[in-house]
Amino acid sequence: MQESFARADRPIAVLEMSDGETSKRLDAVEKLAEKMVGLGADRRSIVVALGGGVIGDVAGFLASIFMRGVPVIQVPTTLVAQVDSAIGGKTGVNLVSGKNLIGTFHQPLAVLTDPEVLSTLPDREYRSGLFEAMKYGVIRSPQIFELMESHRDALLQRDDDLLERLIVECVRVKADVVSADEREGGERRILNFGHTIGHALESATEYKRFLHGEAVGWGMVAAAAIGKCLGVTDPETADRIIAMVLAYGSLPEVHIDGRRVLQLLQADKKTMAGVPHFILATTIGKVDVVNTVPENAVIEAVVEITRLSRSR
Repeated sequence: MQESFARADRPIAVLEMSDGETSKRLDAVEKLAEKMVGLGADRRSIVVALGGGVIGDVAGFLASIFMRGVPVIQVPTTLVAQVDSAIGGKTGVNLVSGKNLIGTFHQPLAVLTDPEVLSTLPDREYRSGLFEAMKYGVIRSPQIFELMESHRDALLQRDDDLLERLIVECVRVKADVVSADEREGGERRILNFGHTIGHALESATEYKRFLHGEAVGWGMVAAAAIGKCLGVTDPETADRIIAMVLAYGSLPEVHIDGRRVLQLLQADKKTMAGVPHFILATTIGKVDVVNTVPENAVIEAVVEITRLSRSR
């Protein structure tokens, strides 16, 4: 990248930060901002976010507030970022109380995605992205779900054509949803399928046990179990979702009490007036926002994912 900018006679400075959810904190943003000031950055500067979802979230947030806002270009290098976090303009950092509780909406000038960079991803990071991709199949696209259901082995082996097709379809779904509801006032909430309990798992373990996609994987299993319990999700659909997640494992074991999850849900962005909102599948490709999930259903779902995690 530095060589490309040099050939174009455009000055560039490289700022580095630690990756991982534990680095998504306000102090990291402050340190980066101070470095930008020291390098002479001004309101004409452009932030280029080169990295995974954490880098994209932090760099996007930094760009949105530096000198009251400068442009950002997202260059995602992980599958999670390519199919999800780099698209849509959400930025943010974590608090001890919960994930992404401080952030902004700041749309990038462009998102530049190259599937070839995924060839260097560790298997665990790659699978983490596949769990995020599954979400799109459940919420909007039976075609994505069936693609992943039918071509598991090829996708795990990173078949170039299938992977590019998967990324394109996920981006198409997210772009459609975001363009209809940029600031998550309505339809965009469906993108949180699997994230309600998933975020609680990440927070409960201080972002050290689960990669984001792994937590979402267990969150989707929990959502399927809750939907089945409440009669929102028919048993066949719930079983297909659970089977898909488990087929793309392995996932870290769950060692979290259901009551602790309930506590953490109170600090979740999707909780309003003390009531957590869950995204539950009605069938593959369609979901509803449900705010009448009883506490015992949440606890039973956590018990179920705990059982499944220990039986593998």
